Amino acid sequence: MIHIRMNIGTALCAATLALAACATTPPPTAQMALANAALAHAVGAGGAELAPAEMALARDKMIRANQAMATKDYGTALVLSQQVQLDAQVAEARAESARAGKSATALQEASRALSEEMARKKP
Repeated sequence: MIHIRMNIGTALCAATLALAACATTPPPTAQMALANAALAHAVGAGGAELAPAEMALARDKMIRANQAMATKDYGTALVLSQQVQLDAQVAEARAESARAGKSATALQEASRALSEEMARKKP
């Protein structure tokens, strides 16, 4: 009988601590701001055009993070906003990589054209 009471007491204590931990999670306003800034930066870097899948994923998570903030589910909002920041950074990196690839192709084409022009001018 004592053993059962201790188990119930332990379970109640653990549940109380878990609820207290959830109740004390502060709103992740700074992280939400970082996530929004990362999204804006990725858009400015061409992420919407050059990395649309990554941007769509980041935007979807931002919507869900805002919904979690509205319902005061701050733990979920924090995790989602962190994911938004990472997804936006991936979108920005893909956009920069695509632009670099286009620049490299243009440079190779210009180099080829210059080489052909020089070959024509040789006696």
